[in-house]
Amino acid sequence: MENNVAIELKGITKRFGEVVANKNVDLTLKRGEILAILGENGSGKTTLMNMISGIYYPDEGTISVNGNPVQIRSPKDAFDLKIGMIHQHFKLIDIFTAADNIILGEQMPEYSLRKEYERIKGEYKKKMAEAKKKYNEYLEENGRKFSKERNKLLREQAGIFNRASAEVFFLGWIKAGKRIVFNHLAGKRAKKLQVIADRYGFDIDLSKKIYDMSVSEKQTVEIIKVLYRGADILILDEPTAVLTPQEIRKLFDVLRKMREDGKAIIIITHKLNEVMEISDRVSVLRKGEYIGTVETKDTNEKALTEMMVGKKIDLNIERKLPVDPRPRLVINNLTILNKDGRKAIDNASFTINGGEILGIAGIAGNGQKELLEGIAGLQKKESGEIIFHNPKENKPVTFYHKDLKQIKKMAEEGFFHYPSGEKVDLKGKSKKEIVRLVNEEQILFYEDEIIDLKDRTPREIQELGIKLSFVPEDRLNMGLVGNMSIVDNMLLRSYRKGKFVFVNRKKPKALADTIIEELEVVTPSDQTPVRRLSGGNVQKVLVGREISSSPKVLMAAYPVRGLDINSSYTIYNLLNEQKEKGTAVVYVGEDLDVLIDLCDRILVLSAGKITGIVDGRTATKDEIGLLMTKVHHGESAEENA
Repeated sequence: MENNVAIELKGITKRFGEVVANKNVDLTLKRGEILAILGENGSGKTTLMNMISGIYYPDEGTISVNGNPVQIRSPKDAFDLKIGMIHQHFKLIDIFTAADNIILGEQMPEYSLRKEYERIKGEYKKKMAEAKKKYNEYLEENGRKFSKERNKLLREQAGIFNRASAEVFFLGWIKAGKRIVFNHLAGKRAKKLQVIADRYGFDIDLSKKIYDMSVSEKQTVEIIKVLYRGADILILDEPTAVLTPQEIRKLFDVLRKMREDGKAIIIITHKLNEVMEISDRVSVLRKGEYIGTVETKDTNEKALTEMMVGKKIDLNIERKLPVDPRPRLVINNLTILNKDGRKAIDNASFTINGGEILGIAGIAGNGQKELLEGIAGLQKKESGEIIFHNPKENKPVTFYHKDLKQIKKMAEEGFFHYPSGEKVDLKGKSKKEIVRLVNEEQILFYEDEIIDLKDRTPREIQELGIKLSFVPEDRLNMGLVGNMSIVDNMLLRSYRKGKFVFVNRKKPKALADTIIEELEVVTPSDQTPVRRLSGGNVQKVLVGREISSSPKVLMAAYPVRGLDINSSYTIYNLLNEQKEKGTAVVYVGEDLDVLIDLCDRILVLSAGKITGIVDGRTATKDEIGLLMTKVHHGESAEENA
């Protein structure tokens, strides 16, 4: 093995029951390089990294660190080997400072009262035995008559006893004192942390509380944490997922300095442009098996994609011009409070048009979640209005969403006309005759139906005939039920349509099978609980279900998060298909390149405020990145459009 090899994996295999997550994988990481790991969902990337970081243990194969075979059975073993992993979801305590989080878990040198007592006892017995021996020897030679020498020997025994007793008495105080000194020195460690920060160019205030930090600052804390513990081998899992372009550049500058310092770095990402920019070599996994490693300078995005997928893939997002875009949702002066009573959305006004994709950009936690949940009826609104333009012009009224009484009232108010154009007048008509006209689709709307959704619940919105689909950020807690099968999760959308107490399972099963086939969901069967699926496959099930209802408004929060490139482009194509059908699509994303290529307009949020609405065809990443980190006081969204 070469001297500059930091980690070498040989024949690594990991099984979970009958599922083989990694099969006979070989991998080499050199010191002073950045190695990118690529692969589709379920290719075994995370499992492999978890074995290096001590979370899993391989069933077969060997791991060597610095040329020596090792066994990594826990994260502590990994730390002892100077291996540190920065996970995508940060493991920090919000109310602590950055410095506190970094040194958290560092243990005071062991000080056991029992061990100290046994030590004192042993020393006491040894010294006392020696003192008694000297005293007995004196008595044999001189007898028991009083003398200064005899008195000195007796005092020596008493002194040994008293010193031992005092040590035992003060054991607790000594331990407390050591703890005080340890905690005092912990405060002094901030200087050492600052040295690390300055060495690699981190811009961070170590005395700042975590809850006051941006996402990039929290990530910096995680990186300094593993460096402080002496890590020479770093693994970063999707490190740029929620960063602005400016923050990504800063991170890459730091990684380059670490590389120059001889650190060995593994980066897991789905963003091929970043792989090409930052990595030295790229290793590709497919279906748990090692495909190969290439020099970054000798490859391109298309070739890497073909290595991952095993076939040629078109990486172009086909964005067509919106055809006759009409307002579908009009939001005016909307304010939403979060659970802490703070403004998550502050006086937002914008329009979502049918037949276009509106992108929403912003650093994570700046109101994207609350905005979508507010529109969907899941968040209570403080003020403002959400006006839905139901596309009903020249379309028939139905009994599915309107009862006979409502139809009569709306007819009196002049909402309907006959196919001939004549205004509908139901006065004097019998119930049977009105039912016949409705069932024969003879009663048509004059224009779109205007409905205020501000105080409506999700069920009321559905009962109004508004097909509003929502792909939430939290897939398993809000979007799907983990313990239920794929079929049963399809049923959640349609169980109320059953007759009496009976549930129609045929259509949900057919839908589940269609989604599994068309979106290539990897699952043993349609009866598999969704919690047993990989994150990417869970996302496919959720997006497929929401799109299947042919919604008038489709809101998707991070629909490709965790998906491989092939699956991601499948989702992009599905969203474009919905756009072409006239659906108003709202897409919340993290990848600015995708937002620019996919969306017709991009709304930017910062601290709950709209800082701009830009044209997706002309906007740049730097322009959007600046809007993501700045609130323009006194400017409206339209002024920034």
